Formats: sequence, structure tokens, C-alpha cells
Amino acid sequence: MSEERDLLRDTVTALVDKHASPEAVRTAMESERGYDEGLWKLLCEQVGAAALVVPEELGGAGGELGDAAVVLEELGRHLVPTPLLGTTLTELALLAADEPDTDALGALAEGTSIGAVVFDADYVVNGDIADVVVAVDGDALVRWTTFTSEPITTMDPTRRLAKLAAQETAPLAANPALADTAAILLAAEQIGAATHCLDLTVAYTKDRVQFGRPIGSFQALKHRMADMYVEVQSARAVVNDAIADPSPTSAALARVAASEAFSAVAAEAVQMHGGIAITWEHDIQLYFKRAHGSAQLLGPPRDHLRRLEADLF
Repeated sequence: MSEERDLLRDTVTALVDKHASPEAVRTAMESERGYDEGLWKLLCEQVGAAALVVPEELGGAGGELGDAAVVLEELGRHLVPTPLLGTTLTELALLAADEPDTDALGALAEGTSIGAVVFDADYVVNGDIADVVVAVDGDALVRWTTFTSEPITTMDPTRRLAKLAAQETAPLAANPALADTAAILLAAEQIGAATHCLDLTVAYTKDRVQFGRPIGSFQALKHRMADMYVEVQSARAVVNDAIADPSPTSAALARVAASEAFSAVAAEAVQMHGGIAITWEHDIQLYFKRAHGSAQLLGPPRDHLRRLEADLF
């Protein structure tokens, strides 16, 4: 990883630590727009988070997929609700056009407009707050110039989803394998969340005392946490490979590995926290919900496994 990317990670981490405490995350997810508009402004102005994948000549930062993945991973660590995933994918969709809409790209890069990409019209990330909407229609991208949206209630309160319906559309471009890019970015976010879920579990087992000892000192729990660590780091390696060399196969592998690792770690975290894990006041239940919600978003792991099977046989 480059020094610039390390600096980007450190900058995002500092902002998240300062402005996205567990209490702030809950306030944001329950707000009218589903995210902290003040933090979003800081991410856009101080980090250029929404401008990373937009070329410099079009008003962006001229970064790469890996830069966006780093930011999403750090936001995922603390389940920070932001419109970054949908906005980044929308920018990549607009950039696929022969003559990109520079006004729309500029507004998205500044963070003053929100983007959403429709893979499944019943579950669209940022759908009810989006200003620019692009739909994937097989090998083509279609811009929805007018549309209706309806917020939906899901298991994961930290991820804003909506049901959209097109009213007027216009052809945009050939589809540059946008679903694969989305899979890789979502996998990076999942790895960040899984990592912090493990960190919270390790910290809890050091503080929780039973039979006069911290439960983290019990050999059986040490083994389980070691297995969790291996699962997360193994998945991280797969995701990093996909970021470095994106392809349909690497994207599918990343999604399967990240989904399985996050779901497994979240399940173990609930077990090790005991009864407190299923109370609204504790954050582990939010990670558990995010793990299972994210695993189903953009197609469940079994769909990606079928793609891999088709590639092999």
C-alpha cells in the first residue's frame, strides 16, 4: 500500500474517531436522511471521499478503486452511515458514457448530490435520498431521469435502502461490469466491519470476569478468537487481491470470502458477549444485522458461488 493511501486511511480514521462515536452513529441512522450530513461534508471537503474515482480533469481527485475501498473499509469499521458507496458507483457509471455529464459528476464529487445505482429496484442503497440514479440493465446502463422512491424497513438500520420505480429513462453507456466493482467495494466495507467486530469481542473478553478471571483467559475462548482472526485475515487477503486485480472471478471470490467471514465473526461475537449482545443498547447486535444484511445485498454468496462454478466447469 502506498504512503498516500496510508495517509488517506489515517485521515478517515481520525475523522471517524472524532465524529462517529456509537452514539453519533445511532443518531445518524435514525435521522431523516439516514446519515450525518456534517460528517459527510467533512469527508468530502477534507478527504475528498466522494471525488476519489473521478478524474482530475472532471473535478475529481483522480484516484483508483483501491482509494475508495480504503475509505469504505474505515467507514465500515464503525458502521458509519454515509452515501459513499452509492455515490461512487454512480460516478463510475457516468464515467462509462462517451460524453460524461460533467455537471452531475461535479456535484457528486463535491458531495452536494447523492448517487444511487439500481441493481435490484426493490433494494437500492441511498435510493430515497438520491439525486442521480443509474440502473444496470444487463450489458447496458440506463439513467433514470425521473423516478419515484419509497423507503423500506430492513433488518439493518445502519444501511438506508429504498424501492425505486422509473418514470423516464435515457440510455447511458455500456455496462463496465459495475456489479463486480460494487461487489469489491462492498467486500472492503465488510472486512472493515468484521475487523472491528472482532476487536470489540477481544476487548469485552478482557473486561468480562467470571470465576474470578477475565473470560478471555479461558483457553477455549482464546482458540475461538484465534479462529475468528484467521478468518478475517484470510478474507482480507482475498479482498486485497480483488482490489489490486479486479475481474469477475476476483470480485465473486471477494464477496464470498468477506460475507462468510463477517457473518461467522458476528455470530461468534454474539455468543461471546452473551445476553448483552442482543440488547438494543449494545453495538454487537448492529454488527450482526449489518453482517447478514450485507451478505444479501447485491446477490447472496450462493449466487457468486454459482458464478465461480460456471467459470470452472
